[in-house]
Amino acid sequence: MEALNLPRPAWMSEDLVLLEEQARRFIGDEFAPHVDRWHEAGIYDRDVWTQAGAAGLLCASMPEEYGGAGGTFAHEAVINREFSLAGFDTFGAPLHSGIVAPYILHYGTEEQKKRWLPKLATGELVGAIAMTEPGTGSDLQGVRTTAKKSGNGYVLNGSKTFITNGQHANLIVVVAKTDPKAGAKGTSLMVVETDDAQGFRRGRKLKKLGLDSADTSELFFEDVQLPAESLLGTEEGQGFYQLMKELPQERLIVAVHAVAMMERALALTVDYVKQRKAFGKAIIEFQNTQFELAECKTDTTIAKVFLDHCIGEHVEGRLDTVTASMAKYRLTDTQGKVIDRCLQLFGGYGYMDEYPISRLYRDARVLRIYAGTNEIMKLLIARSL
Repeated sequence: MEALNLPRPAWMSEDLVLLEEQARRFIGDEFAPHVDRWHEAGIYDRDVWTQAGAAGLLCASMPEEYGGAGGTFAHEAVINREFSLAGFDTFGAPLHSGIVAPYILHYGTEEQKKRWLPKLATGELVGAIAMTEPGTGSDLQGVRTTAKKSGNGYVLNGSKTFITNGQHANLIVVVAKTDPKAGAKGTSLMVVETDDAQGFRRGRKLKKLGLDSADTSELFFEDVQLPAESLLGTEEGQGFYQLMKELPQERLIVAVHAVAMMERALALTVDYVKQRKAFGKAIIEFQNTQFELAECKTDTTIAKVFLDHCIGEHVEGRLDTVTASMAKYRLTDTQGKVIDRCLQLFGGYGYMDEYPISRLYRDARVLRIYAGTNEIMKLLIARSL
């Protein structure tokens, strides 16, 4: 699905081209036949995680010594883009591979890396990160979940909501206060292996405006006993620093999906208006249609070029928080406008669930909210002035 005809970015090496083709084949063979069933069920089959792991599509940026492919963020971006282009924005692998795994790689002890990363790479473990609470969203300093010292370990108490992969996840990075009186400096990341965790409970799979097959959930921790090695790293109070260091990559992942969804919407719409006839001719022949699509293609092209620049910067270790915030804010805002204009060209059919453009329209809305709302992104950008 190619609507832009842009040259490949400089970071797109031959091995990444092969990965792109591999991911496309896998998604077509293993995911595409089940899309409607998963959409109706509101959740993916659990075994798709091990299938994706066997295909080398999980944790591609993790070092080979920990079960990964030894790649970079560019590998994750290529895989994520292919899932989005095929309409599988609801699959939680980008969070699993591009957010949860890097926390463990960058801040975990050697023992923690060897224990968890290989199983994340195979899909035996499904990762999630539990930040948001019923009363706390973008203000991460306000979390109320606590991990209190108890003997040689901790007791975890609290509730989380809007958690991606919430029904399948069995390795959850939980943001908690180890010292509630210390503010940001009292925040730690606790890693919970849920399979044998007494007091851990999954709540509802939340019904949402879009992303129907994403198992977004509530999670509850009631006197969950954790061993000392559940603390990510070796020192309490590092959680807020760890979160701030990893958020730029999370925001870049959102931008990857925003642009891929724009590309898909544009391709679907161009195909539709060439076939759909009104007043005796194809809709594409009307000047208004041509002007609308010209603007959509221009906006999507500009977005893709900026995204590719940001990915290149990130691979080289140069992407700063402000630029990542610009990408997340501007590209998701543009995404909403482009997909809205595309849906309008479908007319009444665009409002029907059987047409992919309607799902794109619904699924796109949340990208301006999660990973930090776009209003928060503007505040971060403004601080650089």
